[in-house]
Amino acid sequence: MAILALLSVFVLTWLATRFGYQRKQRLGTAEKREGRQASQVLANLATATICALFYRFFHANPVWLVAMAAALAEAAADTVSSELGQTSQREPRLITTWDHVPAGTDGGISRRGTAGGVMAAAIVGAVCVLSGIVPARQFTVVWAAAVIGMMTDSLLGASLERSRILNNDAVNFASTVVAAGVAILLA
Repeated sequence: MAILALLSVFVLTWLATRFGYQRKQRLGTAEKREGRQASQVLANLATATICALFYRFFHANPVWLVAMAAALAEAAADTVSSELGQTSQREPRLITTWDHVPAGTDGGISRRGTAGGVMAAAIVGAVCVLSGIVPARQFTVVWAAAVIGMMTDSLLGASLERSRILNNDAVNFASTVVAAGVAILLA
C-alpha cells in the first residue's frame, strides 16, 4: 500500500502549494502554474524509490521500508514547510545566522513553515503506519528522521545553495538521503 503514502505526499504538497497562492505571487515566490519540473519530482522521490528497490531485492529487510517512509515524509515536510512559510506575515529567519530574510530565501525558516513541515511529516508517517508499510513502533523514527531531514534541507539551503555550490534539486535529494539514513540508524 505504498501508493497511499505517495498519494499523501502529493496531496499535502499540492494543498500547501495552493495555500496563500496570491500572496506568494505578490512576493514572486509562487510555484509556476504548470507545476513542478520532472527533476524536482525525481529529487524528492528518488531516495524513497531506491529504498523500496533495496527492500525488494535485498531479502525484504523492513529497515528499508522505514527508510522509504522517512524519505517520503521528509519530501512532504520540506515542501509544506517552504510553501506555508512563504505565507507567514512574519519575516523568516536564516537558519544559520538567525537574521531576518525575505520570504522564499534559501535556508529561511519560520514558525508557520516549521510547524507545517512537522505536521506533514507526522501525517505521512501515520499513513505509512495505517497502511501497514511500517509498524506503529517505527512511527517516531519515521517522523524524527523526516524532521531532521527537513532541517538539513534548510541548513544546506542557507549554506551550499545560497553560495551556488548545490542547486535546489541537489539539496532536496540530499535531505531525503539524510532522512533515510537517520531512519536506518534509528530503526
